Amino acid sequence: MAGKKNGKRKAAKSGKRQEKREKAAGHGKRSRGDGPGARPLRELLRVTPGERPDLGRLDPSSTPGGPAGKAAGVAATALLAQPLGSLQERLYAASTAGDRRRVLLVLQGMDTSGKGGTLKHVIGLLNPSGCRIKAFKAPTAEELERPFLWRIKQELPRAGEIGIFDRSHYEDVLIARVRELVPRNRVRARYAQINRFEKALADDGVTLVKVFLHIGHEEQRDRLLERLDNPDKHWKFNVGDIEERTVWPAYQEAYEVALERCSTDEAPWYVVPADRKWYRNWAISTLLREHLEDIDPQYPKGDFDVEECRRRLLAG
Repeated sequence: MAGKKNGKRKAAKSGKRQEKREKAAGHGKRSRGDGPGARPLRELLRVTPGERPDLGRLDPSSTPGGPAGKAAGVAATALLAQPLGSLQERLYAASTAGDRRRVLLVLQGMDTSGKGGTLKHVIGLLNPSGCRIKAFKAPTAEELERPFLWRIKQELPRAGEIGIFDRSHYEDVLIARVRELVPRNRVRARYAQINRFEKALADDGVTLVKVFLHIGHEEQRDRLLERLDNPDKHWKFNVGDIEERTVWPAYQEAYEVALERCSTDEAPWYVVPADRKWYRNWAISTLLREHLEDIDPQYPKGDFDVEECRRRLLAG
């Protein structure tokens, strides 16, 4: 009983902290809106190529360009289901006529930053038959014997699909750098390899949407505690996450370097504040919508006589 009470008290404290952060943020920033002159969200969240973001100065509980509060955010995300579904259908339909364009959403972030939540709440708005989802784990012995991009190439979306990577090739310049799994000069060479790889993808019709889920150190601790307090969430808890928190600054630096060196015109990075789950969901849904609208896929025209087919059906 004592354990349950402690869990409830911790959850209550976590809830109060979240409320305080909501009030502190005040949501005084003007909503991005959708009217004339509204800035696209990707302009607000994009990492400028060649510039190194200071993650320590970027508030992970902020809501740049977002709706005015949680209720409005949840409602706005729900309203994105229809346009996203329509754009996805058009993308897939265009592929049946030879259009090779497709989308690849890359999700990176510290544990509990919301990669799984994004799959549930954002990708859940889409038709699963048109999605290709891959969660990358530690490489197998076979994969370690091959170039680090080999396993990534096996999971790329096909024409008309929306691919989603839960972690990605960036693990090879993140954990590999922090834990010194390979020599530092090999890590440095990988940034250029990644840029060449992603440019080749873009040239082949892949629209890359690379999202770094920026979670705060305290927020991550609270989410890990919630998993410990709830036996039904123990399967999601990884004891190794405690050890990884001890090198938090090294991971933040590794992310900053990757964002700086691999945010390009062809494949820019977007930093999404991830302390507020509702904002994370709205922001990623909006980024997907903006990129799909840019692609502007069209339904292919039929190669048959519509009136003749109608006449035959009615006659039969």
